[in-house]
Amino acid sequence: MSVTIDDVRQAHARIRPYVHNTPVMTSERLDELAGARLVFKCEHMQKAGAFKTRGAVNAVFGLEQEVARAGVATHSSGNHGAALARAAMMRGIPAWIIVPGNAKRVKKEAIRAYGGEIVECESTLAAREEILKRVLGETGAHFVPPYDDDRIIAGQGTAALELLEDAPDLDAVITPVGGGGLLAGSAIVGAAMDVDVFGAEPEMADDAARSFRSGQRVTHHVPQTIADGLQTTLGERNFAIIREMAADILLVSEQEIVNAMRLIWTRLKQVVEPSAAVTLAVVMRYRARFAGRRLGLILTGGNLDVEQLPL
Repeated sequence: MSVTIDDVRQAHARIRPYVHNTPVMTSERLDELAGARLVFKCEHMQKAGAFKTRGAVNAVFGLEQEVARAGVATHSSGNHGAALARAAMMRGIPAWIIVPGNAKRVKKEAIRAYGGEIVECESTLAAREEILKRVLGETGAHFVPPYDDDRIIAGQGTAALELLEDAPDLDAVITPVGGGGLLAGSAIVGAAMDVDVFGAEPEMADDAARSFRSGQRVTHHVPQTIADGLQTTLGERNFAIIREMAADILLVSEQEIVNAMRLIWTRLKQVVEPSAAVTLAVVMRYRARFAGRRLGLILTGGNLDVEQLPL
């Protein structure tokens, strides 16, 4: 593998001054409903509101000064863009974020709040890549991919590393999967600590599950899910790691995501976005598979547009 547990540990040491070691939470009522013991890793309470901060900080602060001086750029529907803008601001370098015009307003505002310069594009991967290429050519900035990158994978894996340090007796960890950085990083940690790691994915954005089952990475699909953070296509590096190290990728419906989000809001008293709720949705749907087990669920983000609640 291109990323090892040592890379994750080195990333953890690098990012420690710039990120939260987010708390873990439990709920007796949710344990009863799920038929399992649940430990939630609260990455919705992370800097910039999502786990993406971990990978972005690892990537930005891992750059040589002569490379970093020109700034960084990426394409993102929101959370990675905000995280990269924040990391760049802390290092004192510029950041250009290519954002589809239909991205959530709250996520655009977060990018601007951290000093990132937004460059809007059409909501297709081809449009993102075309505008990114132009920005890189004009600015000389360094491209920091949103998920298909060794530094990003190692940084995202630090969330699972912390979770297993705080709750060392877990039987399994469940993470959402979109581009695959978090699942890949978590799977590396799980393999090193002998803990199963599962991916959770919407049925309406199931490219990772189809890739995992077929052994061939799905590169073209049209997601139609409320979990906007999981609409990205599984990355090549990520797929190689996930295919070898993840236990499985499990699917949930849109209604199951909404139901799980309501439970997290009302029982755990935490406001998370739909992409984060897929972990609990998986546990509730596959109760027999997880019955009686002690599970770590990573709540990935809380950047929710309260004026457009997906309920």
